[in-house]
Amino acid sequence: MAKAKKEDDQKSQNLLKESGEIPRHIAIIMDGNGRWARSKGLPRYAGHKVGVDSVRDIVEASAQIGVKYLTLYTFSTENWKRPKEEVSTLMRLLLKTLKKELNELNKNNVRLTTIGDTATLPAEVQAEFKDAIDKTKNNSGLTLVLALSYSGRWEIIEAVKSIASKVKDNSLSINEITSELFDEHLTTGEIPDPDLMIRTGNEFRVSNFLLWQIAYTELYISNVYWPEFRRKNLYEAIKDFQKRERRFGKVSEQLQKNDKGSKNVPTR
Repeated sequence: MAKAKKEDDQKSQNLLKESGEIPRHIAIIMDGNGRWARSKGLPRYAGHKVGVDSVRDIVEASAQIGVKYLTLYTFSTENWKRPKEEVSTLMRLLLKTLKKELNELNKNNVRLTTIGDTATLPAEVQAEFKDAIDKTKNNSGLTLVLALSYSGRWEIIEAVKSIASKVKDNSLSINEITSELFDEHLTTGEIPDPDLMIRTGNEFRVSNFLLWQIAYTELYISNVYWPEFRRKNLYEAIKDFQKRERRFGKVSEQLQKNDKGSKNVPTR
């Protein structure tokens, strides 16, 4: 980034921090790669490839402004239904990108982790992720969560199976099942629920992503396709988030009774 542009970005970040709360956890549905490529007369692969540049910029910007968790919907269980050639291409791109970006993750103090049915990924991809997760595990800045072979319904069913198994072997009673206990059995058990979910590409649906976790998440729809989504677009989404009143089922008058510095949010 050129010096002048870097200075302008720093000013934007400072203003963002001064204007309100930075979301602790941002989740993003990175949509529009294929449509972007088609609009340029390019093959779908080109959209995914350029989309990697967006990932790099958003991860870096999120780390710089103090976001603690960034979850990216990288590959859904439904994506396995795409043409075999496209899936293979995506897996190769994923592998290549991970190898290339590992040093940058460490440079930016980013810790990498994954959620989803990762056992269904190619063995080489699994091994590369295991290595990258291990090499970034001591980083203390942003936690980058990649949702891979992920489905919200799959995750909920797996949690139900795990809890049912414990009830069956009498290590857990039905009366002990609570919302908090269910949280613990999700793949995101140690990750706070998203404060803000962004979807690019101007589509108005959540596409089976973090279905349990987004009960009180603020949603932001961007009409920008993912390959063109950059930090300025992220800042716009956060500015919009800062204008929201998050009531969590209460009314405005109840929130106004709290101290201005307090944050009335669920414990998770």
